[in-house]
Amino acid sequence: MKTALTGLALWLVCEAANAFGAEKVSLIKIDGAIGPATATYISRSIDEARAQNAQCLIIQLNTPGGLLDSTQTIVQSFLGSPVPVVVYVAPTGATATSAGCFIAVAASVAAMAPATTIGAAHPVTLGGNPSGGEQKPDDTMKQKLENFSVSYIEAIAARRHRNVDWAKSAVRESASISAEKALELKVVDLIAVDLTELLKQLNGRQVDGKTLKTAGADVVEIKMSAAERVFQKLWRPEVMFVLMLIGIYGIIAEVTTPGAILPGVAGAIALVLFLYMSAILPVNVTGLALIALALMLFIFDVYAPTHGVLTVGGIISFLIGSLMLFNRADPLFRLSLSYIIPATLVTAAFFVFVIGKGLRAQLLPVKAGAETMVGKTVTTLMPIDSRSGRIFVEGEYWNAISDTPIEKDEVVEIAAVQGLTLKVKTKGT
Repeated sequence: MKTALTGLALWLVCEAANAFGAEKVSLIKIDGAIGPATATYISRSIDEARAQNAQCLIIQLNTPGGLLDSTQTIVQSFLGSPVPVVVYVAPTGATATSAGCFIAVAASVAAMAPATTIGAAHPVTLGGNPSGGEQKPDDTMKQKLENFSVSYIEAIAARRHRNVDWAKSAVRESASISAEKALELKVVDLIAVDLTELLKQLNGRQVDGKTLKTAGADVVEIKMSAAERVFQKLWRPEVMFVLMLIGIYGIIAEVTTPGAILPGVAGAIALVLFLYMSAILPVNVTGLALIALALMLFIFDVYAPTHGVLTVGGIISFLIGSLMLFNRADPLFRLSLSYIIPATLVTAAFFVFVIGKGLRAQLLPVKAGAETMVGKTVTTLMPIDSRSGRIFVEGEYWNAISDTPIEKDEVVEIAAVQGLTLKVKTKGT
């Protein structure tokens, strides 16, 4: 019995020692567009990996691209990271295009899974491509942005000792290559089927003056925080479009029906969120102006007898404005017609049937109270002059006066209501 207990104690001590001595590798997964929330998540993960004394931070990446500002923030965090950063384009079928290409090239170690792609890093800006003629200002800006992107990725590739020529072609020519070709051209450092194989290949590798010990290391995944997840969802064009609609509906509903409170509060919050996000996403001012014009046309049609002409104009203006609201040249910022068309129809119906009827109702004459008696005809009960008289109307006796004397049993018309006294006149005068 004593021997068994001694053996068990030794086993527990060995396991504890092994656990204490086990190396750690931090892991995060980026699947989707690169934005401010992604940049914050990566920066925080680098700090946590350092706090955990991790051998490295592995970023499993699958992205179609994202914002240049956020990409620059991520690259800067990579280059200043005290922990080696490994970007692993995975799983099979994943891509690291546009912003993802910059991120992969900037990593301490760049790895890809089989059947993945990298490249197509040409910057896309708002505005169309003018054909012919002299170069316009938007062409100049696009050329400046392209030149900056080329020099930027060139500097990153040179810093990480990767294929500079290919990196430049990824920006200028939107070059895109497979994992196998990327390894051949020295764009990436290795190909790994899965995370386990990646750890084996990283083991013993010299990275930033540090020898990695990743074979059998414990992989600790760092999750996105709740705030980062919410923000990541918010900055999508579809969400911004819905926020804009909620803001429009809520504020206009509050203006047309004062005292409702809830629509106004919800609309104000949605509009503030939309304006905040519009400082991040490339929103086209012309698109916003066309949407504002559409709203004015909808409202004007309530007052002007145009037989729906202004409403039709508003629908067209809203549709074109929605199409122009975000950059349709970039798939990341392209608002689908499946959102635009229903939103256009719902907005038109909202103004025609809800706001329109509400405004028309406010313009109608009063149909309740003493004012409704104006214009009615009654028979006098007694002679009426400028000081006294009496009539019976709507089941009640009323004091009555008249500028001209009126005899008893004459038919008179109620001309005005003055407190508890009715002013009457002879029928037809």
